[in-house]
Amino acid sequence: MARQRKFYTWLCQHSLASFLLLTLSFVVFGKLSFDIVHLFSANAEYLLDNGWIGLVEGGLQQLLELILSACAAMAAYMLFKLCEQALLERLRHRHD
Repeated sequence: MARQRKFYTWLCQHSLASFLLLTLSFVVFGKLSFDIVHLFSANAEYLLDNGWIGLVEGGLQQLLELILSACAAMAAYMLFKLCEQALLERLRHRHD
């Protein structure tokens, strides 16, 4: 827990680095989440149409890769929100 607070404090103190990390995480989130609903839908349709053969021929691997991609997108989004909060905190206390 203390390490996470140190990282947040560091982000609050280094606004340029926080902004760059915010921008990078936004781009990563956008890239990973773009069209993911369509891909999940297509994978589900493939698995339903082909059953066990579809699983064996790569449908299960693709589903697992899509789930991993969704988890990575969520991690990028959480990093984006953390950087956003750090920048807002710095702006709030700028005049103190």
